[in-house]
Amino acid sequence: MLEFLQRPVVVTADVNLSVVALTVVGLLSRLWRLTYPRAVVFDEVYYGQYISLYMKRVFFFDGSGPPLGHMLLALGGYLGGFDGNFVWNRIGAEYSSNVPVRSLRLLPALAGALSVPMAYQIVWELGFSHCAALGAALLMLIENALITQARLMLLESVLIFFNLLAVLSYLKFNSQKHRPFSPSWWLWLTLTGVACSCAVGIKYMGVFTYLLVLGVAAVHTWHLIGDRALSNVRVLCHVLARAVALLVLPVVTYVLFFYVHLTLLYRSGPHDQIMSSAFQASLEGGLARITQGQPLEVAYGSQVTLKSASGRPVPCWLHSHQSTYPIMYDNGRGSSHQQQVTCYPFKDVNNWWIVKDPGRHQLEVSNPPRPVRHRDVVQLVHGMTTRLLNTHDVAAPLSPHAQEVSCYVDYNISMPAQSLWRLDVVNRESDAETWKTILSEVRFVHVNTSAILKLSGAHLPDWGFRQLEVVGEKLSRGLHESTVWTVEEHRYGRSQEQKERELELHSPAQTDVSRNLSFLARFSELQWRMLTVRSDDSEHKYSSTPLDWVTLDTSIAYWLHPRTSAQIHLLGNVVIWASAGLATALYALLTCWYLLRRRRNIRDLPEDCWLRWVLAGALCAGGWAANYLPFFLMEKTLFLYHYLPALAFQILLLPVVVQQVGEHLCRSELQRSLFGALVVAWYSAACRVFAVLRPLTYGDTPLSPSELQALRWRDSWDILIRKH
Repeated sequence: MLEFLQRPVVVTADVNLSVVALTVVGLLSRLWRLTYPRAVVFDEVYYGQYISLYMKRVFFFDGSGPPLGHMLLALGGYLGGFDGNFVWNRIGAEYSSNVPVRSLRLLPALAGALSVPMAYQIVWELGFSHCAALGAALLMLIENALITQARLMLLESVLIFFNLLAVLSYLKFNSQKHRPFSPSWWLWLTLTGVACSCAVGIKYMGVFTYLLVLGVAAVHTWHLIGDRALSNVRVLCHVLARAVALLVLPVVTYVLFFYVHLTLLYRSGPHDQIMSSAFQASLEGGLARITQGQPLEVAYGSQVTLKSASGRPVPCWLHSHQSTYPIMYDNGRGSSHQQQVTCYPFKDVNNWWIVKDPGRHQLEVSNPPRPVRHRDVVQLVHGMTTRLLNTHDVAAPLSPHAQEVSCYVDYNISMPAQSLWRLDVVNRESDAETWKTILSEVRFVHVNTSAILKLSGAHLPDWGFRQLEVVGEKLSRGLHESTVWTVEEHRYGRSQEQKERELELHSPAQTDVSRNLSFLARFSELQWRMLTVRSDDSEHKYSSTPLDWVTLDTSIAYWLHPRTSAQIHLLGNVVIWASAGLATALYALLTCWYLLRRRRNIRDLPEDCWLRWVLAGALCAGGWAANYLPFFLMEKTLFLYHYLPALAFQILLLPVVVQQVGEHLCRSELQRSLFGALVVAWYSAACRVFAVLRPLTYGDTPLSPSELQALRWRDSWDILIRKH
């Protein structure tokens, strides 16, 4: 029974020393003097702001992508003891002593370093030789642009890491097809789904790789369904396992990122106003502080502020003031000369309105309060001027197809007030729904003309104080958020006299009401805003087009030393970039040639070699195309670093094509020897270019003006030369 105690316990393991060595040199290349420069470098000024907000638990909105990347960078700051106190307002600003530069840059550097051995493993798993796998890893190791991007507090290296991890995990899973449902089979299948979700969670660009892996998995599953050796139950189990791991699990993981994000950021911050009033009220401080104690149900006599649900072009509130529309506009059209109604992007006492029952004169809430319900007809009285919200058959000042909205001024002429509005609760659960503060999304439909109160978004001229135009939209094409309004601030009016009411408009409410928004509601709103709110993509000095990337006809100056000529540039290794482009074109030509000959029933490649060639193309050439071609359809400011995920897949394809040429196109031993020598010379040239561009990659070596001028191989490379 105790025989195992009489013998030593022995554990054996297969260790690929090539992978170990590649990991070591990858770490050295990315971690070397990681804290240099100790200054804000290019987009670190952008990501650093969000890291500080994470440290302070302050909510922010970033429409560029999901929160996982920001959270991982913030994790580095947290582990380094960063308190968030640094002003990220200028590229080149020196970091203060409380900023843990190494910790903040460590995660991208580790991701970049691990991409080197991962490239080796991917090519190896595809079934190609050790030399081809080693070549892919070494190319990844010496690519200057990948090194530069990985050594800074940026996210492209992390995105590339998860892209490659997703591909590698799927290849590992596919290699386990003879051991279905084993622990390792489940491990790699699950890791594929998680890696795909992480890629999407870093940047929306990750969805391209996710769809690629999903497409390859779908093809393999389709072939599996046709395998008559498997029972129907077995096939169903295979399909369900893949569906859960590659569809359900990524969605759940993606939502989990937002759960952690919203749990961490519970305080009100500078980006609140882009969110709905209900979302803002769920945050600590800010609107939650202002609205604390507000009544929940809007009643006749309630004093309210009405915020547009659109948030575009800026968040704003329904507003009026003493000024009237000009009698005649600049284009010669006339107006009603009624009191202006606008949407004002700032809190103001003129944003307050009183909900009035058209059948009664009182402007205070009765006891008990009479709540306003869906489809009730109301009048809106401007709190400070006591004039009724009105619209009529007069063209709006900037939107002549719509009606002018005003507060009615009785000029004793033949233009009667048309101030009745029907309330539609858009997100109601029943037709008896009451109008609720913050929670209800409502539309105001004009009773006389059926026009809907709408924010047009146009800025009025100087006579309208550059405020936003509000119109009555007669041709409503379904529900649009510009016609939806929410009550943000609310109190029960108690005074009938105007002077007392004006004082009351400045006083806080008394009744406390809790209105916590559920996580799913907050997630849905935040996700919708991220997908629909467009940032100001103005032209940038270093912006470029997708065509510039392939030819490396652009560069980005990341950082310049304040006293010397030392600088960091995002510049690619021209030998690798040119070779990768040629390899992609050659792969396409060879594939077309093989397909034509196979159509003629000529098999140049054995079936296993052909399947290996096709799978390598689907993942590597397909990965390049999926991560590159969509940028031609994007209307946003683009930079060279957007090409790096596509480049990583091209680098994987390059040694695959080299091996194919050497093994199948070089017929004689002499041809193979000459081709091998050519490959060695080519890689030596790539190493030489890496060494020459190294000062611009690491930025730790000052160069003379003549040396910098010699590195300007293209006129479009904006290498900075100081004039002393």
